[in-house]
Parts: sequence; structure tokens; C-alpha cells
Amino acid sequence: MAGQSRRWMILLATVWIQAFTGTNFDFSSYSSELKAAMGISQVQLNYLAVASDLGKAFGWSSGLALLYLPLPAVLFLAAALGFVAYGVQWLLITSRIALPYAPVFMLCLLAGLSICWFNTVCFVLCIQNFSTNRCVALSLTVSFNGVSAALYTLVAKAINGSPSSYLLLNAVLPVLTSLTALIPILRQPPLSSSSRRRDTHIFLLLNFIAFLTGLYLLLLNPAAPNPATSRLLLAGALILLALPLAIPGIVVAREWALRTIYSSQLEDSEEYHDIRKELIPGDGELENQLFLENNPDNNERGSLCCCSELIAKDRLVLLGEEHGASRLIRRFDFWIYYISYLCGGTLGLVYSNNLGQIAQSLGRQSHTSMLVNVYSSCSFFGRLISAAPDMLLGGRVSFARTGWLAAALVPMPLAFFLLAADAENGHVLVAGTALVGLSSGFVFAGAVSVTSELFGPASFGVNHNIVITNIPFGSQLYGLLAALVYDANGRVLGSWHMREAVAAMVVCMGRRCYSKTFFTWGVISIIGLAFAVLLYLRTRPAYNHAAGCAAPRRGLRSDCEDFR
Repeated sequence: MAGQSRRWMILLATVWIQAFTGTNFDFSSYSSELKAAMGISQVQLNYLAVASDLGKAFGWSSGLALLYLPLPAVLFLAAALGFVAYGVQWLLITSRIALPYAPVFMLCLLAGLSICWFNTVCFVLCIQNFSTNRCVALSLTVSFNGVSAALYTLVAKAINGSPSSYLLLNAVLPVLTSLTALIPILRQPPLSSSSRRRDTHIFLLLNFIAFLTGLYLLLLNPAAPNPATSRLLLAGALILLALPLAIPGIVVAREWALRTIYSSQLEDSEEYHDIRKELIPGDGELENQLFLENNPDNNERGSLCCCSELIAKDRLVLLGEEHGASRLIRRFDFWIYYISYLCGGTLGLVYSNNLGQIAQSLGRQSHTSMLVNVYSSCSFFGRLISAAPDMLLGGRVSFARTGWLAAALVPMPLAFFLLAADAENGHVLVAGTALVGLSSGFVFAGAVSVTSELFGPASFGVNHNIVITNIPFGSQLYGLLAALVYDANGRVLGSWHMREAVAAMVVCMGRRCYSKTFFTWGVISIIGLAFAVLLYLRTRPAYNHAAGCAAPRRGLRSDCEDFR
């Protein structure tokens, strides 16, 4: 019983870590001040945002560190990297030190690397402790990363801090969170199989609490007119984050009831079925392959004649089949997936990086924190919704997860075209920001499970780090496009740094600063949606065959969940 309760404490520890380490999402809260302090152009500021995303390209280093160091050591190395990276930037923006551009670029890269290390630690903990529910556990954990900016905004308001205070908070809060999460991690229980049935109700409760937390931050955060009110709201948010601490007690009581009331035979039968479900992907591959060979035309049903060759060429036929890095990059499905992520979720991240300049150009700089809060909260809800297929449908409806991913990208082009048409309207700006946050949040969380399902769970650490290399590439491409349009429509102003005149800074005001960018981003997001639909059409037979292979074993379609 103690082991079961410690599993849930591990999950809560990962939730706390994710909630306070999504420090890249508050970049727009202090980007204008950093730009002014350094006296740089919008293009140079974009390169700093790219540097933070570029740190994720070195995410493989976290996996390498885990091979030689204990997990708590990797956790605190991540905290140390962030402390140094953000701490020095805080000294720079508050004019305590002066640094040239190149070292600041490296500091931003280190900050992005620290976030990737935190994410790897959380992923490993979830996969180790929730083997049969890893998709639900990962979605729940990753969702809290999206609420970081809203929490940091509330903390900054509570201390009546300036925009530079975000950098100080980014340096300190992850260290304090790591110290808090250390005890559950050190008391991690021995690895064992878990029961999907027993866990489902607890995950539903945790998702309900998470939904209340997101709703609380979205609705009440903007209603904090002064530091005193902000402190009260912050206390409420911390209580909601601490509320799941009651879960281990519920687990212990439930385990006691199961042992006391029900016979041991019932318990053994349930565990037996769970173990068989874990083994299905391994011993069902031959059965699945025979099904494919005996039904060669089944994959082509529903395909349009003109597109059948594109849909059928070199597509995946088995879910969970392990792909090494060299095999991965030779798969056609991988590149379709890569482009859909590049033109979807990454585009939403670039939008969030530019929120500070977007608000400033539209004369709404005082609303920047509110817009960041809206994006953060809606990104949180998008991440949370990504677990809906597992939590609500429970396998009763067979639908490829790649189909959910495609559906999640539908709001993004609508949002960008709305912003291109009338971004000066405050309601349109908020609605567009909410839609982009919701869509990109779903992609960020859903992609974690999709990578594991399509290319194998054992190779997940390496494969997903390859997938997210699209983020620095897209950040550079889309951010540079936005910066060039911004600078082309702006005017030159003088800038001061450390009481000395420095290079001129370009400031753009008005709708023209971003209207063309919004339209171009809308077109790009349509391309991402098209590739996501293509990926769904190509992978749908593999999901259907996984369900068809598992269902006859017990006559229940829900058994196919471990394929997914």
C-alpha cells in the first residue's frame, strides 16, 4: 500500500516541477525591457528567443547524463543551469552588469537546455511509475508546464515586481521546486506493474483538480488590481496545487478496502489481465502481421484513388515498433509528422514569444501580462484535453491519436486569419491568443504520446528529442519573418544602456507591424493541418489493426489501449 501511495507522490512531484519550470513561456513579459536594456533590434531579439529554443536541440544530453548520474543529480543540474542563465540575465537587465550580445545568446541557450533537462526527468519518472497509464500520466504532467506563465505572472504581481522580476523568479523558483520535489523522488517505490482500472478513477480526480486550477488562473488572475489581492489569489493557486496531496491517503484507504472486502482471487485475476495487456504488443506482432497479410486490401479502403499511392507508400503497419535514430529519419511517416509539428505547435510557441511586441505595437503594452496569462491558461487546457481520448472514451471508440492531433490544429489558421483581419480589436486579440494557445498546447502534450506510439516507447528519449529539433528551426524561420516585417515598418529610436548611448532601436506601432505576419502564419498553419491529416490517413490502419488484434483476446476494444 505504501508503494502505491508513493507512486502518486512521484506524479505530484512531476506536476510541481512542470508547473514552475516552463520559464520560456514568460519571455514576452520581459522581452521589451531586455530589448531596450541591450539596445538591440527586433531581429536580434528574435535570435535570443531562438537561442532558448535551440537549447532543446541538445536535449539528448539529459539522457546521456541519466546514464551516469542518479536522477536527483540530473534534476539539480537542471536547476543550476537555469539559476545561472536567468540570474545573469537579471543582473544585465537591472544594469548591475554589462555584457555583449554573444554571452547573452549563450545564456538563453543554457536556459532552454535546463527546461529540456527538467522535462526529461519528469518523463522518465512518469514512464517508470505508470507503465500501463503512461499516456494519461504524461498528458497530465505536461499540461502543467503550460500554466507556468500564469503562475509567474501572479507571483510577479504579488511582489509588485517590474518586468525584470520575471528573470529573478525564473532563476529562483525552479530551485525551490526541485528541493520540494526531492523527498518524493528519493522515496521512489520499486518498479512494478500498475492496474489501469484502479488508476482510472484517481486520474479522473486529478484531471478535475487540474481543470479547476486552470480555470482559476484564467478567470481570476486578470482580476488582481493590487499586490494584496494578488497574494490572496496566489495563496488560492498554491492550495489547488497542493490539493492532490490527499490522493496518497485515498489510495491507501482504497487498497485496504480492496484487500479486506474482496477476495484475493479477484485481485489476482485483475493483475493477470493487466500483465497480459502489457505483453500484447510483444506477442501480438505476429498475429497483427498475419492479419495484414491476409487482408492486403483492407488498408486501402476509404482512400481516394488519386491519393492512394501517397497514403500507402512506406507507411507504418505496427504500433510500438522500435525505431532507432537512423531508421527513424528514413521513415516517410516521420517527416510528415515532423512537418505537421513544425507548421503547427512550433508556430504557436513563436506567437507566444512575440506577444510582448505584438501588444506594444497595438498600443496595449499594459495588457501584455493579461495576454500572456490567456495564452498560458489556454495552452494548459489544450494539454489537458489531449488526455481526453484516454480518460473519457476509455477505448470504447477506436480513433487514431494522430486524428486528434489533426483536429487540434484546426483552430490555429482560424485564429491567425482573425488576427490578420482585425488584431486592433481587443476582443479579437484575446480570442486569437486563446485559440493559438489551445491548439499549440494540445500538440505539445499529444506529441509526447504520438512519438511513443508510432516509433516505440523504448526509443522515446532519443526519438522525441529528434522530433523537437523542429522547434529551434521553426523559431528561427517564423521569428525572423516577423522581425523583418516589424523592422521594415518601424522607425528608429535612440536607446540607452548603462547610462551610455548604444545602437539605435527600431520600434513599430500600428496594425501594419504584424498583419502580414499573421496572414503568412495562417497559410503555414494550413500546411501543418494538411500534413497532420495525411499522417492520420496513413496511420489509421495501424491503429485499427492494433485494436483488431487485441479485441478478440477479451472481446473488449479497451484492451487496445496499450498499443496506443
